[in-house]
Amino acid sequence: MSNTPKGGRKLVADRRNVKPATSAKTPPRRKAPARKPARSTKPHGNILVRFVTGTVRLFWRIIWGVTWRLGATVAMILFLASAYFYVNMPPLNELLDARARGSVTMMDADGSVFAWRGETFGGVITADTVSPHLRNAIIATEDRRFYSHLGVSPRGIAGAIRSNMQSGRSAFSGAGGSTITQQVAKLLCLGVPFDPSEWDSEAAYEADCRRGTVWRKIRELPYAFALEAKFSKDEILTIYMNRAFLGAGARGFEAAAQRYFGRSANEVGPSEAAMLAGLLVAPSTFAPTRNLERAQGRANVVINLMAGQGYLTEYQVIEARSYPATLSQQAEAQRGIHYADWLMQSGPGYLTRDTTEDVLMRTTFDPRIQTSAEEAVRQVFENRVREGSEAEVAVVVMSPDGAVRGMVGGRTPSVGGFNRATQAMRQTGSAFKPFLYAAALENGFEPFDIVEDAPLTINIPGSGAWSPRNYDNQFHGFVTLTEALARSLNTPAVRISEAMGRAEVRRVANQFGLHSDLAEGPALALGASEASLLEMTAAYAGILNGGQAVRPFGIEELTLLGETEPLFGASTGIADRVISERSAQVLTWMMTRVVAEGTGTRARLDGWQVAAKTGTTQAARDAWFIGFTADYVVGVWMGYDDNSPLRGVTGGGLPAEIWRETMTRVNRGLSPRPLPMIEPQRPVLDPPQSDPQPYTQTPAPEMSGGGGLDDAIRGVLGTLFGRN
Repeated sequence: MSNTPKGGRKLVADRRNVKPATSAKTPPRRKAPARKPARSTKPHGNILVRFVTGTVRLFWRIIWGVTWRLGATVAMILFLASAYFYVNMPPLNELLDARARGSVTMMDADGSVFAWRGETFGGVITADTVSPHLRNAIIATEDRRFYSHLGVSPRGIAGAIRSNMQSGRSAFSGAGGSTITQQVAKLLCLGVPFDPSEWDSEAAYEADCRRGTVWRKIRELPYAFALEAKFSKDEILTIYMNRAFLGAGARGFEAAAQRYFGRSANEVGPSEAAMLAGLLVAPSTFAPTRNLERAQGRANVVINLMAGQGYLTEYQVIEARSYPATLSQQAEAQRGIHYADWLMQSGPGYLTRDTTEDVLMRTTFDPRIQTSAEEAVRQVFENRVREGSEAEVAVVVMSPDGAVRGMVGGRTPSVGGFNRATQAMRQTGSAFKPFLYAAALENGFEPFDIVEDAPLTINIPGSGAWSPRNYDNQFHGFVTLTEALARSLNTPAVRISEAMGRAEVRRVANQFGLHSDLAEGPALALGASEASLLEMTAAYAGILNGGQAVRPFGIEELTLLGETEPLFGASTGIADRVISERSAQVLTWMMTRVVAEGTGTRARLDGWQVAAKTGTTQAARDAWFIGFTADYVVGVWMGYDDNSPLRGVTGGGLPAEIWRETMTRVNRGLSPRPLPMIEPQRPVLDPPQSDPQPYTQTPAPEMSGGGGLDDAIRGVLGTLFGRN
């Protein structure tokens, strides 16, 4: 039976008590994301835009490809170059003192150091033992990021380039922006040693090492990296502190501290450290021995840098500014500059000028005597010479045995400057005459022999007639040899020279140490030849010591640093005898008359016996005064470097005053001693006979002149000129 009602409708259950069915809503179907339309393969957009975009992309790919490949290549080259330098880098101890030249330290007669030459190296200092103020001053001044960079500071280089270009210089001219590590690379010359066969001098070699070219900067990079890889920061700083040049021949901060302040670099305070660090930028300019005020100004800049970087407290800054560094007494004095230069030239070259060792030199230098000469020159020029005068002066003080005790080579001494005491060859004028009279005495003439001061003409082959004249343009008749010397008369000197023979005069002068080419003509007697003041002073010392030649010397002993056995030494300069002791002592007495009653009266010293001779050359181009007491010989020269005539100056004027002022100071505290001299007895002439026989002098060849005499004097003259 079927359950379906009739009519075919389906039966539906009663819906009472049943919630009406809501329209059964199915949850809304989530919309599928809209599909992006497939990219059309068909080109679209402006063709110009597409061209530009494509071109930029192409160039970028090319540049990027080239750049990273080039960068990789440069990095590889840098790495290989750094590795090469690293492998060939010497150990630390071989890099601290690599001077090509040694040093010469000069000690005076008392054993105190008074001068240095060459490159001094005070000894090794290290970054951990040096004064912290000095270490901080170096870092604050030269490289404040030293402990943080890898050897090169791109920021510093960029800043230096910008500063140079703003100043109108090329990018790499002027400031270099180098780190301390790069400066060490320069000091080591990138590992290239000094080769004398390739360079004219060590200075030229170092100048090339310091050149700031682009190629040099590029080469510094791998070397700096190698240094950083090989050594610690403190070790690099140690190399720098030991090799930096700091002026006055000081290589390294230890030598500079000792040179300027007389103490070790381990002991310097903030003000001294600032002055030393300030030298790094320009050692010659800021050296305190050249200009202390300028060096102190530079040190103040360094103090500001140290304060700005926190290296100094406020109290230390105030103290350093209030009490700036000053030179030690020894450095401030700078005594004997020309003397030290002379020693370097006169000593053996392999131990002085060209030494590769450190040499200690004990000398005859006396600081008290040197100061005496310098003060005398200063006093006379300040009080007796017109302001602005360019006249120059030279002074030599010597012992009778040739030991040089002091030397002034000019009014403004400078290391390596022109030394007028040793290098200037000038005509000697009448200062030469003592050697003429020495020859005369040795050949039998006597101090009271008579000679005529009258017009004289000599015919010189090839030159014509020559007539000597006296300084006062007058003639004084018959005079003794002593009077002729005391009054510096010219015609008597020529007559004696011609009567005795020029060859004899030349021989005696040569043996006394005047080795330059002496004049051949009759003007020989009047000092027409040239000599240095040192040679002339030594020749006068030969008269004082009894007629023996004297070789001037200043070096008593040369010793290598650390050794005890001297390599070279001298204790006296006395050489061979030239004239007899009697002749020398008689000549000494004759020379005392120059000061007592002749042309040198301004040189008188109360209580002292003085023997001397003045000299004034033609047109007063040179003025000389050379004389001695029993203890010292002093020579003085004045003139112009360009050989211009002096105005109102003769040897018996300003040179004699400088001589007196020098000798007054030199003899201070000494007791007067008599000169080694013999005063001759005046001859007693026999009364004239009732029928004297007249004497007629036959003139010397090519010589004419003279006048009438009484018979007694003629007899003496006959004896005199009969000795030709």
